[in-house]
Amino acid sequence: MTAEKTSVRVVAAFEAAKGLLVLVTAGAGFEMFHRGAQRAAEKLVRHSHLNPASKYPRIFVAAAANLTNTRLLLLALGALAYSLVRLAEAYGLWRGRNWARWLGLITAGLYVPVEVEKLVRHASWVGAVVLGINLMVLLILWRARMNDPGPPPVDPATAEAAV
Repeated sequence: MTAEKTSVRVVAAFEAAKGLLVLVTAGAGFEMFHRGAQRAAEKLVRHSHLNPASKYPRIFVAAAANLTNTRLLLLALGALAYSLVRLAEAYGLWRGRNWARWLGLITAGLYVPVEVEKLVRHASWVGAVVLGINLMVLLILWRARMNDPGPPPVDPATAEAAV
């Protein structure tokens, strides 16, 4: 296996991991829909051994308390759709499909301006790492796309015989 194909497969595994993580989140959203978001958030904070009075757990529980069932359902459905796109992209990248490389280039490229803007407003090492990973994904997919010879040319004589 070539280094380029290995790199694309690493990107595919990364996209699959993101898709599965969001799929689990969507599942949790559907579960909260049935049990009540605030109660589920409080239980998650307790289960994670977080201090419910500290800043981020308190914000999380307050946000969950303000969720209506409709909003929660829409968030969970959005997460489900996102995860399905990520998993389809991962499958296509693993199988070397051209459409998946284009999908990966487009979706990764959409995040770059947002990540740069966030770094300009509030520089952080986490933001820099996320931007760096995204740029590496773009570079890997761009190189794979540029090195793809595409489908073999069709011989007109063979094409006529097939019809």
